[in-house]
Amino acid sequence: MQLPPTELTDLGPDRREALIERDSGVESERETVRDIIAQVQEDRDVALYELSSRFDDVDLDRIEITDRVAGSAAAIDPAVRTAIEEAAANIRTFHEEQVPTDWRANFDGRELGRRFRPLERVGVYAPGGTAAYPSSVLMGVVPAKVAGVEEIAVATPPAEELHPATLAAIEIAGADAVYQIGGAQAIAALAYGTESVDPVQKIVGPGNRFVTAAKAEVQGDVTIDFLAGASELLAIADETADPDAV
Repeated sequence: MQLPPTELTDLGPDRREALIERDSGVESERETVRDIIAQVQEDRDVALYELSSRFDDVDLDRIEITDRVAGSAAAIDPAVRTAIEEAAANIRTFHEEQVPTDWRANFDGRELGRRFRPLERVGVYAPGGTAAYPSSVLMGVVPAKVAGVEEIAVATPPAEELHPATLAAIEIAGADAVYQIGGAQAIAALAYGTESVDPVQKIVGPGNRFVTAAKAEVQGDVTIDFLAGASELLAIADETADPDAV
């Protein structure tokens, strides 16, 4: 399919606005997400079991699976394990350079300064589904560890078998708690807590439009990283392009 180029200067105001308009892309999901959040707040663990069955087609035996992570790194392909370990080390080195330093100074007899203290508990959402996203685990957990966060929880969608690379990344990164919950219900559980899930002060990590809508809903009660947009890419190339580079 050919996509003809469009010159913005040739368009009328309405057409130009329609072409360049951007929104969060989650407005249509907000009402559904509000209902899910309310259900989790009301029914807590019971809601998580029911919603996991409804949306993920998985009947959970339990929600917290921290004990299942031990030994995951040793069980995967050594080359994959090495790649995850190297990525974790690189992320750690980068973020160690960002750690702020306390300071104080005398201003005409007044002692002023700034103190930096880490959050006590942070939740990291790691997408699941048909693909594994160990990088999302690393980029959420490792910076929090560097910052000195006391407890880091990871939520990842349930499956009959969680992806070994994701579990290995959780172990290598050093998360303290792991929950097999996904979607808007995971964000609600992290934000408000249930019998099995302790509430957090900040939620980070990418997800689908329902996860993004849920983060938008709870951000008045907990801190979030940001509302991630679509991550699809378009590569424009012709016959002169290097296929390896493209």
